[in-house]
Formats: sequence, C-alpha cells, structure tokens
Amino acid sequence: MHIVVFITIPTKAQAKKLASFLLSKKVAACVNIIPSVESFFWWQKKIDRATESLLVIKTQKKLFNRLVKAVKSKHPYSVPEIIAIPIVSGNKDYLDWIDESCR
Repeated sequence: MHIVVFITIPTKAQAKKLASFLLSKKVAACVNIIPSVESFFWWQKKIDRATESLLVIKTQKKLFNRLVKAVKSKHPYSVPEIIAIPIVSGNKDYLDWIDESCR
C-alpha cells in the first residue's frame, strides 16, 4: 500500500534538508515542498499561527514508522505534524516507481 505523508516545518531551508535526509534514508520516493503555508492551530491552550513550509511525501505504508523516526531525529518541533493518507488509486507505473525508489 502507498501513502502520502504531510509534514510542516518552519522554513524552506529546513524543508529542503529534511527532504534530502528522507530520500537518502530511502523512506521516501518523492518529496514536494510547498514553500509557504499559513497555519492556524491550538498550541498550549491557545490559538497560534505560523508561516511554515509543507512537505508532501510519497512512500509505502510499511515505511511509515521508519519515516516518523527519521523525521523526529531532525525536526525542530517537539510535536511535529506527521500525518498520512492512503493512496487509493494511482498510475501503476508511478506506484511501481515508488516501490523501486524506496528499496
């Protein structure tokens, strides 16, 4: 099974470093970086906001726990956003490429 993982991080430079790290660890086949998203969220019992970069990662579900461990080892937040959604359908050639890239 394949998944898309979303991770927010404070800056584009940090996003690039994390993307390269995840690819080098073979826990991601592809990482897209959306350089600027405005986030509104609850933090320490109040509403907060931040401008962040968003990583959109394509990988295999079986690699999710390894990916989380890798992210936590490099991420500056104490509670990083790391959420996954299933890819319910996709171009078979692309999905095969994800599998090959994560080996």
